[in-house]
Amino acid sequence: MEQQLQDLRALASKAENRRTETGIPRVAMVQGEIPEHQLAAVYDPMINLILTGSKKMTVGNRTLHYDPATYFVMSVDLPAVGSVHPSTTGEPYLAVSLSLDPTIVAGLIRDLPEQISNALFGSGFSVAPVTAELLDAWIRMLRLMERPDEIAVLSPVYEREILFRVLQGPLGWMLRDIASPDTALSRISVAIDWIRRNFAQQIKVEALAEMAALSVSAFHRHFKAVTALSPLQYQKRVRLLHARSQLISGQGSATSIAFGVGYESPNQFSREYARLFGLPPSKDIAKATQELRVV
Repeated sequence: MEQQLQDLRALASKAENRRTETGIPRVAMVQGEIPEHQLAAVYDPMINLILTGSKKMTVGNRTLHYDPATYFVMSVDLPAVGSVHPSTTGEPYLAVSLSLDPTIVAGLIRDLPEQISNALFGSGFSVAPVTAELLDAWIRMLRLMERPDEIAVLSPVYEREILFRVLQGPLGWMLRDIASPDTALSRISVAIDWIRRNFAQQIKVEALAEMAALSVSAFHRHFKAVTALSPLQYQKRVRLLHARSQLISGQGSATSIAFGVGYESPNQFSREYARLFGLPPSKDIAKATQELRVV
């Protein structure tokens, strides 16, 4: 598989140290050092393939490390913090990703033999080793960057192949659960979507549980199994990530932004901000601004 990885590295070599669009729907790439504040975000569902270097991703109290020849599946929107590192020989971090469209996944699954998910209430993110077949599909997909006239016709074919290869692997149940209405992932996704759209409001766990068609105790248990966070912790992470983004872009003072994302006490906001990001807002933003100047 080393030659396949080399081919993919060459194809993705024009990536920048930020999300770089490829011209192929839902496919992006990134290379080099990425400021850590840019890696702290609410991530959309995706398949992420590491080509060079390594990445650490933390959601709640779960931390995963992944290296070349591994891929990462995130099947629900998750607030995460991460860091990327060059290879031991100095090559910069390099990765490609495919954003997941539940409609496309569901259409593919309808064309496959029926298969029952083997993890009814599993985690919404995990990592697995790649296969030669999966790498081949990625190579065909990225070669379309050199033949843009073929993207409209062939990228849907290669996207289905990438999804099919993941469905065949140890994380295939995660894709099946995205497209199946009665699984934990799909039920919890309804509540997650509401929290993301209404993070500044007070949440009532009873109402969220009703959205997910679960009892309150079952909802708590399954929400944490999927996200590694309780519903209130999830909301807090989303609030703080939004606040940090607004502070970095200069959209207001720490106090006004704290109120805007739903905090009633600026002191509480500052404490919880420092607990998550390691520094109080003023010092963290000064550090992030310096990182942006360096990049």
